[in-house]
Amino acid sequence: MLAVAEIHYIRYEANQKGCSYSDIAKRMNRDPRTVKKYAEMEDFSPSKVKQTRKAKVMDPVKPILDQWIKEDLTKKKKYRRTAKRMYEILKEEYGFTGSDRSVRLYVSKRKQELLEQSEPAALPLESKPATAQVDFGEAPFLYQGKYVDFPYLVVSFPYSNAAYVQVMPAQNQECFLEGLKRIFHYMGRVPRVIRFDNLSPAVKTILPNGERELTETFQRFVLHYGFECEFCNPASGNEKGNVESKVKYIRNNFFLPEQTIYQLESFNESLWEKCEKDWNRPHYEKERLIAELFEEEQALFLQLPAKEFECVRYEQVTADKYGFIHLENNLYSTSPRFAKQKVLAKISYHEIAILTEEHELIIKHERLYGTKQKSMKWQPYLTLMAKRPNALKYTDFYEKMPEEWKNYFSNCTVQEKKEALQLLAVLLKEHDFEVSTQALRIASQYGHPKVESIKQVFYQLINGRGIREPIQPKKHVPDMPEAIRGVRHYDRLFESQGDVASWNK
Repeated sequence: MLAVAEIHYIRYEANQKGCSYSDIAKRMNRDPRTVKKYAEMEDFSPSKVKQTRKAKVMDPVKPILDQWIKEDLTKKKKYRRTAKRMYEILKEEYGFTGSDRSVRLYVSKRKQELLEQSEPAALPLESKPATAQVDFGEAPFLYQGKYVDFPYLVVSFPYSNAAYVQVMPAQNQECFLEGLKRIFHYMGRVPRVIRFDNLSPAVKTILPNGERELTETFQRFVLHYGFECEFCNPASGNEKGNVESKVKYIRNNFFLPEQTIYQLESFNESLWEKCEKDWNRPHYEKERLIAELFEEEQALFLQLPAKEFECVRYEQVTADKYGFIHLENNLYSTSPRFAKQKVLAKISYHEIAILTEEHELIIKHERLYGTKQKSMKWQPYLTLMAKRPNALKYTDFYEKMPEEWKNYFSNCTVQEKKEALQLLAVLLKEHDFEVSTQALRIASQYGHPKVESIKQVFYQLINGRGIREPIQPKKHVPDMPEAIRGVRHYDRLFESQGDVASWNK
């Protein structure tokens, strides 16, 4: 029961001043139902005094045991105190005189009561065709030689018990929408109703009366594909029990032990067939193949829209004095000419495209996941570097340069370095180092080439003409005497002059 002063305040504010229950509850930090109860209460007579009885031996230690049990339920099972250990502590530290059997019976009963309070019974929900459930899971993978945990997005269909999965680099909004979009477009159709958890890429705020304030991009995604979205109550995973089970099933049957990923895109392509192969088994209740049931419910799906949804977001940022922008605690290079200027970052799940304010492309980067990382694209900086070519050796660009180019620059004059860097600024704008290195290799067959020669060979390669073979004349060319170079010519000339002098004598 509330204090008398609080009850008086409630009744005065509600009955005399006409304030609403919710307004009073907010000011008092009380439940509106409590406010309503005391505002409308008509009988404040004292209640009957309950008959008291002598406390049993367990009564003094029950609060202590309750506290221990609640603490242990938050820990892993192997770290919890046993009933025997609780009895021993009570006896040693609290002078408990009861039996260990009394403690074991109470602990067992109380654990069950607390578990029932914290885990409400799940309602058996009817599975309707053309409905889906969505959730993320997480599994370990061997990716690029390192063990990493990747999230995977599961879309399950409770009616047929089918499911699709895609592994994503993170659980952000771009990855979430990209995963859904891929599954929609692979199926060629869209489920009519999709149930979600209250995940942050979709839900901005949970409002009273079960309503949700959705993120703007997710709202656009829902409108684009036309499905109806439903959301679970907070902390009620049982309301999407099918996908919860699928997340565990896919981890155990698809991803354990750790799978090796060389390229994430090709790995995801292989998952389509793996999912569909898994459907060649009977449904756990309907005794028909999952594949047959899914084919039936697909006929009730919605049609795809004419265009794919572009799963991106835009963010305006200002480059620092070096031309770098800061995004999600990572650095991405732009160009020296955009230092201390505003640019537009177009962010997708795998790429950061940096644009001018007029939406013209400056540079593209692979999106970095993690923090305090840097992505440097040197091509826009090479023109500036050409003005100080001797600084080349002290840059990250030089370290990543193919050995052929390192050797070439080591034999260049300062002027040739300038010209070569200016050439690379042009060649690397639309091509990687592979073609330019091949052009350098061909141009170097007859010695240290000029920059113009490398450029000529490069454009021959990209235009598909290749290197022309030496011309083979149709007519026979007579053999010519070998031309001898060197100082021996002067010896022969001296000898011939000596012969003439002796003949004149």
